[in-house]
Amino acid sequence: MKTPHHPGRVMIAGGSQLAADAGAEVAHAGGNAVDAAIAAMLVSMATEPGIVGMGAGGFISIWAPGQDPVVIDGFIEMPGRGIATGGLRQGLDLVWLDYGGGVATYVGYGSVGTPGGVAGLAAASEHYGVLDWSELLAPAIAAARRGFPLPTAAAEYLEASRDKVYGWDPPSYEALHHPDGRPIEALEDIHIPQLVESLEVLAAGGAAEMYTGSIADQIVAAMKKSGGIVTAQDLAVYSSIIRHPIIVDHGAWTVATNPAPAVGGSVLAALTLLAPRGLEPFSPNWLDEYARAQEAVLSFRQDKMSVFADRSAAVLELIGAAEAADIGALHGSSSTTHTSAVDTSGLACAVTMSAGYGSGAMPAGFWMNNSLGEIELMGRDPHALEPGTRLISNMAPTVARHDDGSVLAIGSPGADRITTSLASTLLRYTDQGMTLQEAVDAPRLHIELGDETTAAVEPGLEISAFPTRSFPEHAMYFGGVQAASWHPDRGFEGAADPRRTGGISVG
Repeated sequence: MKTPHHPGRVMIAGGSQLAADAGAEVAHAGGNAVDAAIAAMLVSMATEPGIVGMGAGGFISIWAPGQDPVVIDGFIEMPGRGIATGGLRQGLDLVWLDYGGGVATYVGYGSVGTPGGVAGLAAASEHYGVLDWSELLAPAIAAARRGFPLPTAAAEYLEASRDKVYGWDPPSYEALHHPDGRPIEALEDIHIPQLVESLEVLAAGGAAEMYTGSIADQIVAAMKKSGGIVTAQDLAVYSSIIRHPIIVDHGAWTVATNPAPAVGGSVLAALTLLAPRGLEPFSPNWLDEYARAQEAVLSFRQDKMSVFADRSAAVLELIGAAEAADIGALHGSSSTTHTSAVDTSGLACAVTMSAGYGSGAMPAGFWMNNSLGEIELMGRDPHALEPGTRLISNMAPTVARHDDGSVLAIGSPGADRITTSLASTLLRYTDQGMTLQEAVDAPRLHIELGDETTAAVEPGLEISAFPTRSFPEHAMYFGGVQAASWHPDRGFEGAADPRRTGGISVG
């Protein structure tokens, strides 16, 4: 067992109260902010069907005191090693979901990319945690063993996806329905015996069980049976990658976020750098200017940061234009969850995981991603990339430090709304002087590109630069920001987004 140190108290903001409390439980046992964030995320991955799953991928941003910040890339990889061309483009079903205005996506085993989330979390534990891996999985195992309530956010998504995504694979259907066929409703308990068994195997044997052990064997067998293209070789060679984050200065804050080949961090950085100067933040004039900046950044993202593009070069171009406040240079150019944690040593950890819209595939009691099937990211050919290519992502888990010693961890789910939601929250907190919860609660703006550019807005924002599409207050469409901060004198501050069923806890 690793020798735990006691960093004092830890603040956790998680995707559910169950997840946040799991982080606090681990903190009480001597864990630091990284341990708490990992434990909370593992609970989310095990207990938030439709939102995320154990077959997800994601990113972990960590800033330890006295060290440089890092991002651990545990995102989805293109599978298919050893499969001839004739074996591709199977196991796919194109479905239309009445979610977020409607979306087309591929489901089925053929939509599953090589999952990296477990590998990423294990790497974070090894390099930055103080407790054993098995201790971090204990809360998830306990929740699965006793049965866990279906979160209300998950139930909302399942209303649109239960039949088309989670109804075709028998284990998945059984997990979300009563024995008489009635759907399990929000806050009713879910019991998945195979999930318990697999989590126990993962705790005892480590993350390797997911990639070269008995869980990997079950995944590969199901893939072969049902037209999937994740092979034993894909799983065996998968490895998380430690990357240098994008770092930008914003006032007295230094902000570190997700680098290429992901694109979310660069978009977030650009949106922060392009916040209008010389105007009252979030006043009508400020909002109009900021809406135009959003349009420019998101247009650049759409035009120059496709899954087939040189994303590293595009990131440099985007950040360069944003630092120069040159908006003109930018023109013409899903289901996710997040956990943030900070501790009194000044350690900050932000974790975002995604399973896409969900494939519906459920080998070994683990719900798998449909990251190959996300048309808005991958295009219409789910199997076009070379095996081993890291997929594109909007996720942007972010950590930041202030000159006064404060640390902040923040992130959000929400597909292409991740970056706009995070930028809005950060600017409310850093520029407008709101508390963290006030900043999370405040109304949001997201520019929607199309034949006619539209501003999607929550009540309370006055936009005249573009036609508006109004949403109810605190719409799930605008993500679910979870944030935690610590100040040497003022202590902790945490915020869970009312747009989702998040929670905060201190351990």
